[in-house]
Amino acid sequence: MYLEQFKKDQPSILKYIPFIVGFIGFMALNIIVSSMMNLDASTMIQDSINRLGKNFTFFTFLIPFAFFLVLLFGWWLVIHKYSIKQLTTSRAQIDYKRFFFSFGVWGGINILVLLISYLLQPESFQLQFNAQSFIPLFIIALIFIPIQTSFEEYFFRGYFMQFSAFVTKNRIAALIITSVVFGLMHLSNPEVSSMGLTVMIFYIGCGFVLGIMTLMDEGLELALGFHAANNLLGALLVTSNDAVFQTDALFIFNGSSNIYEMLIQVFIIFPILLLIFSKKYNWANWKQKLFKPI
Repeated sequence: MYLEQFKKDQPSILKYIPFIVGFIGFMALNIIVSSMMNLDASTMIQDSINRLGKNFTFFTFLIPFAFFLVLLFGWWLVIHKYSIKQLTTSRAQIDYKRFFFSFGVWGGINILVLLISYLLQPESFQLQFNAQSFIPLFIIALIFIPIQTSFEEYFFRGYFMQFSAFVTKNRIAALIITSVVFGLMHLSNPEVSSMGLTVMIFYIGCGFVLGIMTLMDEGLELALGFHAANNLLGALLVTSNDAVFQTDALFIFNGSSNIYEMLIQVFIIFPILLLIFSKKYNWANWKQKLFKPI
């Protein structure tokens, strides 16, 4: 069992606090300072693009996550003295087929949704392919987006969920805590400024679906695949002036952002995705895996 692999005595639990407080505190401080100084995320991103260009701005956004991931792995190996495999899954080996299945399914669903959106409002999409800018973007995204998404999954659905479960002695409490904090970490995203706080339903909903995948599947492989596919397509396939990834993607969306599309994803498409995974991997004992005390 994924959460049962690790010691739950007080000295073991205390080892989690420095990294969790350090990272969440750092992110919270950024959000608070930005709010107090009335800094607009879209304006800041555009200023950076004007100075550095889109690709280098994109790179500077992603590179800190490489540092965070190395730091988390180092802390896990040296302080906790467990393997990366144990942080990833309860299986005997990391199941890469699960990663690629999740990546493919969620990538396919996203492409289908984009195709439907294009057919319904083709005037809102503009092809902006430029090989000179797209090829460097593709290389940066292919290398660094999986690093960015892997850090978020290893931290939120792995490290932070373990800590939350051990402290609360409750799986569903750990799921709620990690999902809400994951959503709140996106408060400074440009989408929040353009669409309002209701967009947090989408971010927190993403946290819940990723957490449910992890608890039901006893590992991070499906969550890692989902998150990598989601962010790669957001960077390479279609972007908008309201997106946190303002890149030289294949298409730019010039229409109005619609919160209802995100709500459809959270309350209709996400449950369908979980149903696909549950059938594929024969998930059972939902009540036990989601609600059983630790």
